[in-house]
Amino acid sequence: MATIAELDETVRAAREAGCNDLILLKCTSTYPATPENTNILTIPHLMELFDCEVGLSDHTMGIGVSVAAVALGATVIEKHFTLQRSDGGIDSTFSLETNEMRNLVIETERAWQSLGKVSYGPTELEKKSLVFRRSLYIVQEMKEGDIFTSENLRTIRPGLGLPPKYFGLLLGRKVNRTVAKGTPITWDILQ
Repeated sequence: MATIAELDETVRAAREAGCNDLILLKCTSTYPATPENTNILTIPHLMELFDCEVGLSDHTMGIGVSVAAVALGATVIEKHFTLQRSDGGIDSTFSLETNEMRNLVIETERAWQSLGKVSYGPTELEKKSLVFRRSLYIVQEMKEGDIFTSENLRTIRPGLGLPPKYFGLLLGRKVNRTVAKGTPITWDILQ
């Protein structure tokens, strides 16, 4: 419910009093809160505005919003807990039971681990999977001087030949030697 001005005043007061380890919790003060009313995109914005850790005080049902908050950078999750919802209580409807709390811990940890870093291209573990890409192969025996056609050239697995993007470029080109069926296409077999 706090405005940016109120948050700024609070953060300044805490820092002026010597608080260096500040964590703001995004909270929707409805009980229970609905996911549509939670606005967790505020989390990275708070991090940027106040240069501090940000978490979520989650009053929604289930664990999905908390997991999404972690994916957006939340480092703390506050969630109501009950041993048994059936015991009743003012917050029991949106409180987590033991097994649900365990799932919250597991799934938020997975979300945190999955953040990683900005990365393109295959990771070390993915490199061995490159073979599962499609590539260009000769699917009929060809003799020196034969021309590539859509009948003798195919895009199949494994990925040991030229990438499929060269299919059109190779059509009409000749091979420079006899090539067996099942041979991956490489530049050195072109005439």
